Amino acid sequence: MAKRPETDNLKNVRNIGIVAHIDAGKTTTSERILFYSGRLHRLGEVHEGAATMDYMEQEKERGITITSASTTVYWKDSKINIIDTPGHVDFTIEVERSLRVLDGAVTVFDAVAGVQPQSETVWRQAERYRVPRIAFINKMDRVGGDYFASAESMREKLGANIVLVQCPIGSESEFKGMVNLVTMEAYLFLDETLGAKYTTAEIPADLVDKCKEMRSQMLEELATVDESNESFMMKVLENPESLTADEINAAIRKGVVTNKITPVLCGTAFKNKGIQPLLDAVVNWMPSPLDRGNIKGINIDTNEAMELVPDDNAPLAALAFKIMSDPYVGRLTYVRIYSGTLSKGTNLINTTKDKRERVSRLLEMHANQRKDRDDFFTGDIAACIGLKYTSTGDTLCVEDSPLLLEKMEFPEPVISMAIEPKSKADREKLSLALGSLSEEDPTFRVQTNEETGQTIIAGMGELHLEILRDRMFREFNVEANVGKPEVAYKETITIAGENETKYVKQSGGRGQYAHVCVEIEPNEKGKGNEVVSKIVGGVIPKEYITPCIKGIEEGLATGVLAGYALVDVKVAITYGSYHEVDSNEMAFRICASMSVKEAARKCRPVLLEPIMKVVVTTPEQFMGDVIGDLNRRRGKILNQQTLKSVIEVESEVPLSEMFGYSTQLRSLSSGRATYTMEPSHFERVPTKIQDEIVKK
Repeated sequence: MAKRPETDNLKNVRNIGIVAHIDAGKTTTSERILFYSGRLHRLGEVHEGAATMDYMEQEKERGITITSASTTVYWKDSKINIIDTPGHVDFTIEVERSLRVLDGAVTVFDAVAGVQPQSETVWRQAERYRVPRIAFINKMDRVGGDYFASAESMREKLGANIVLVQCPIGSESEFKGMVNLVTMEAYLFLDETLGAKYTTAEIPADLVDKCKEMRSQMLEELATVDESNESFMMKVLENPESLTADEINAAIRKGVVTNKITPVLCGTAFKNKGIQPLLDAVVNWMPSPLDRGNIKGINIDTNEAMELVPDDNAPLAALAFKIMSDPYVGRLTYVRIYSGTLSKGTNLINTTKDKRERVSRLLEMHANQRKDRDDFFTGDIAACIGLKYTSTGDTLCVEDSPLLLEKMEFPEPVISMAIEPKSKADREKLSLALGSLSEEDPTFRVQTNEETGQTIIAGMGELHLEILRDRMFREFNVEANVGKPEVAYKETITIAGENETKYVKQSGGRGQYAHVCVEIEPNEKGKGNEVVSKIVGGVIPKEYITPCIKGIEEGLATGVLAGYALVDVKVAITYGSYHEVDSNEMAFRICASMSVKEAARKCRPVLLEPIMKVVVTTPEQFMGDVIGDLNRRRGKILNQQTLKSVIEVESEVPLSEMFGYSTQLRSLSSGRATYTMEPSHFERVPTKIQDEIVKK
């Protein structure tokens, strides 16, 4: 059996993601980590389109991260697998699936803005997967940069239990370094070495008292993390000076691993200050795969909960979290190995889809650069070639130990547009491109409108669809026309009802016969659709129940008001009959679809529209105009707060009213206001507007 390299001891492996709001400096932080760890020999800048982790053409042109990129670096005696994620809300699935497979996250905050809307989103995603976090307050060199205010905004807006472990030395253009409150040493960075060298010095005299006070607060907080560690608690109370750096680091690590605290560091990645202490923090405090404990799953054979030990010799269990089309090697499947060893040529079972797979090649990825490997071990992130059926969220394991890992949830698309090839020659290429892109991105959906025959693509926002269209042209060489973006409405019912449908066709020879009765009622909001069979006594034979359920699901997929999918409904098949000769699966499928649609028509169906959370940051003199404009867009103002020289207005606005908003906002505020927008929830459309949509 393959043996793990000596340098990759499992307890020294760290799987971390770098997550934040757009423009907080994630990719710049990643670039500095690559540079100081020796992985890069030249700094790549985002604004120059030269960042290693932003390798797509669209990323270089726009200066934003679109797709998560992974790499591996070594720092001291630890191996760190890093995933750099996007900050734009349209690509939130990239953050979601990265956090699902990571053991820790570095959350980056802008020292001027503090917690921003997308910071809250990624924080909630990390909470959902119980991912331990370290906070890095970046851009300390900017005018208005405030370490303490940004940290406080984490406490207020995120409810984070923060622990300040550094004290900045200077601020804005005078930012020189930071004091490590664990060792009580000052780190001063030398500009002439691009931050590669820093000196350890005495704490500046004007900061001594403040640092002592901050250290005292830090130790008091740490004393509450592990109540079983009485000796640490006693030292904090009686003789804090006697505590060693190792004891304090152990207490911080315990707090991070158990998700009780979030240590807060500071720096400026662009000006090369604070990255080495951040790497030290990752190594000292972030959990290894061993710290995250046993892997929980469901045994396929017994359907019971089971646990796997994170060990190279345990049965293999891996989760596919990203699919990518590589122009040189084809379809790449990124997997996180939770236990066991994955070797080239291994036969696997995809337990999610019940399919057999074979790994033909294994690659270690450094952004878009590839390195062949024969084996990967527990805790590693590998790219596999040769997996045909596996998609995002699927579990891969060996035949003698089949299990299913926790699935991933994907948000529903909120915007759609029609797309068609420019010529007949492009038709087949368009089909291939759409298939490949929807495999890569679970929030990108492709469907055909049955009434018009149009191909409809749906995604998370205008930018999302624009990027995908651009990729079709560049990567797949497809020329396509697209319609205007449209809102992806949904339908639901407001009362319960029932329906009976008989499907009888006789056209000479063998006919078609099916008879299905259904009951339909509203389900809890956000719970989705539920279809159950209440058939007793075999009035509909067992073999026709599954086709009935499929038919009902198809019926719900195209609603009764305007053809949008029906959501949050509960359907029960209650009665029916069959014919010995004329009944078949297709007849029951068609009959069930017709029956559920007819039932929905009787239950006062209504349209639901996506509501967006919109946060506008504007100078005070434009606040009245901004709020007036949001009200005109059917917006609901939730909150207003003053942040230094600007006002932040938080609101909920229907997506249908937000097209072209950026141009209007620039016009209202002389280009000085900015906004962010993210999906919030679905809400009922006002009757007057619903009537207009249905007429169309």
